[in-house]
Amino acid sequence: MDQRKVQELREFVNMCKSNPAILHRPELKFFTEWLLSLGASIQSSPSKESCKESQTDEINEERIPSPTPQPESEESDLDIGNEGVIAPDEEPPQEMGNDDIEVTEEMMDTANERKVEAINALGEGDFQKAIDLLTEAIKMNPRIAMLYAKRASVYVKLQKPNAAIRDCEKAIAINPDSAQPYKWRGKAHRLLGHWEESAHDLAMACKLDYDEEASEMLKEVQPRAQKIAEHRRKYQRKQEERLANERREHLKKAKEEHERAQREEEEARRQAGAQFPGFPGGFPGGFTGMPGVSEILSDPEVLAAMQDPEVMAAFQDVAQNPANISKYNTNPKVMNLISKLSSKFGGSA
Repeated sequence: MDQRKVQELREFVNMCKSNPAILHRPELKFFTEWLLSLGASIQSSPSKESCKESQTDEINEERIPSPTPQPESEESDLDIGNEGVIAPDEEPPQEMGNDDIEVTEEMMDTANERKVEAINALGEGDFQKAIDLLTEAIKMNPRIAMLYAKRASVYVKLQKPNAAIRDCEKAIAINPDSAQPYKWRGKAHRLLGHWEESAHDLAMACKLDYDEEASEMLKEVQPRAQKIAEHRRKYQRKQEERLANERREHLKKAKEEHERAQREEEEARRQAGAQFPGFPGGFPGGFTGMPGVSEILSDPEVLAAMQDPEVMAAFQDVAQNPANISKYNTNPKVMNLISKLSSKFGGSA
């Protein structure tokens, strides 16, 4: 099997083990019914409350940090039907031949003989014999794309799509301009319900060499593939809208926080005006128009100094004429406070 798909399947099974409630999702109904048909025991559907908790956990893992609640996944909106879809086969990797062998004319002749015998076996309905004969042909001449494509066609008839896909990928690697591997890989993907992959391969097959059978299947598959693509675009648009809304909400809150800080600053100035009415703008030295007033007013040393009548008088004198500060150079109480205020505002006394 394709190792990437095996890994994806393993991850899905592990996810089901850790959270069996996933199996009760509408889009997995076909999978649950198949498990039950095999005699599997599936945990009963969880309560609505626990479902909500599970959905919330999954959503929180996928979204960026934000207080905005996220909508439930929209995958359940997509109903494209699964008629004719089968469970993936677990066929072990088939013989792919040795590309490094030196193919002799005798080996080529033997490969052609086995291919003819395989075609005859197909005509008789003996699919397994056809597989075996084509495998012998591949061993004899492993660099012929058509041998893999022919064996893939038999795997499709045996409803072993993963084996067919492996053969088609090998054939395409040998000859990417051959239509047959795309045709049979498209049919295999259709069996697995891989609608977009199937549509792509069948369209490629018809482009390389028009085939009526491939064209008919493409007409069946393409509407479903288009529906899936449109659903994805719709989901992506909603995700983009959600992110845009979150950004707007973040900017709104930042603006509100800034305005709140401004109001607090204004309130601090107002309180300063009420506490020190003798100074211009309510605070000595014209500091009221500068940021950080609220921090100054919260300093107990500053507040204590402002309660001293001598300091109040000195500040009023300096506020009216800054040159008068020289009169207080020998007054430690006044100069200490001026130095403290200067350091708070980053200025100089």
